[in-house]
Amino acid sequence: MALRNSGARLLRGLQPFGAAAAPNGARAASTASANGVPVEVHNPSGAARVVVTKPLPGDRWLQILTAAGCRVEVSQCPDISQDVATVKKLIGSRCDGVIGQLTEDWGAELFEALKAAGGRAYSNYAVGYNNVKVPEASKRGIPVGNTPGVLTETTAELAAALTLAAARRVPEADVFMRAGKYKGWLPDLFVGALLQNKTVGIVGAGRIGAAYARMMVEGHKMNLVYYDPYPNKGLEEYIRKYGELLRHSGEAPVAVRRVETVEEVLKEADVVSLHCNLDDTTRHLINAERLRMMKPNAVLVNAARGPCIDEAALVAHMKKHPDFRAGLDVFEHEPAMAPGLADLPNAVIVPHIASASLWTRSGMATLAAANVAGVIQGFGAWAKPNDITPFLDGPIPSLPRAAPSIVNAKEVGLPTAA
Repeated sequence: MALRNSGARLLRGLQPFGAAAAPNGARAASTASANGVPVEVHNPSGAARVVVTKPLPGDRWLQILTAAGCRVEVSQCPDISQDVATVKKLIGSRCDGVIGQLTEDWGAELFEALKAAGGRAYSNYAVGYNNVKVPEASKRGIPVGNTPGVLTETTAELAAALTLAAARRVPEADVFMRAGKYKGWLPDLFVGALLQNKTVGIVGAGRIGAAYARMMVEGHKMNLVYYDPYPNKGLEEYIRKYGELLRHSGEAPVAVRRVETVEEVLKEADVVSLHCNLDDTTRHLINAERLRMMKPNAVLVNAARGPCIDEAALVAHMKKHPDFRAGLDVFEHEPAMAPGLADLPNAVIVPHIASASLWTRSGMATLAAANVAGVIQGFGAWAKPNDITPFLDGPIPSLPRAAPSIVNAKEVGLPTAA
């Protein structure tokens, strides 16, 4: 795939662009100001104006927008999180579409500003969109896109990495070594937990949760217990077949079981990994009461959404149970952490990097751009949203004439396109 070979372009895409054109001309850029906010302008003669609130990796996304006849203005504002006032300045009095970030508050105020500017499309540069008030967009007839399908293995791998790092106490040992404290091998030095043949539990058996489950079951011959309102028959059948393979090889087979409550997962599993959406039913899904249900030496992993865990309760629980471990990629009040979390040696904490592979981040940009470009060109919503691979590779002119993932297509009357 061309996208998989774009590492150099991805790295270049993270740097300020000069005036010189890239080999295909897509990167030719000039600087300007959008109501006082510095922007980098590509294809200045484009008929439709598209605002991108942060520089994005790769260049395929930019090729898609310029091929659709868009003038693309990429914010160069140095703030990591741009507030509503800044984004409104970027939108200005005329804007056809926006690619925004999950750190921005896309509610009534921003969608009203976009609508007033003639806006026709918005896409979140993320698969999740809990920062977007979709009904406010729908009320104004604005399609909202997201970027599913390219984060699955990348996010599952990070969850697996957090699991192993926490269980085997890797960060603690790393700090110990760097401090020059290692004087020789000892029988009890950083003894951790062996995962082989233990039980892994997942909450949320969608694409990412299922991918993580397969990694842990196949890699460590763990049994699986999972909670999801909807059975994942494909995952269950996959693990049953793997169990048969083990049995025919003279090894103990693995087992899979779907349970009716989150509590059953917490009580039974040695490792619990969260892969659920964030809504009213999952906010503080893991609280003080449920933490007490878990094994005292369990591992809790969260690469889903921070508010799924009551972080203050987690800190208190981990202080009381030093053999309990957690691996966290997301945080309740991100970017802040609950007081005391950073001081816990039994916590592995990383800064929201689950999707941070070059291929994934570039693919997300491609899908976000295709969402906006598709709507601006009058295309419908892609009829096969579970298969977005046709957008990720191949010549730009051969892309499907569709927006790959519009979450409110039905609400705004966007037709389906094959």
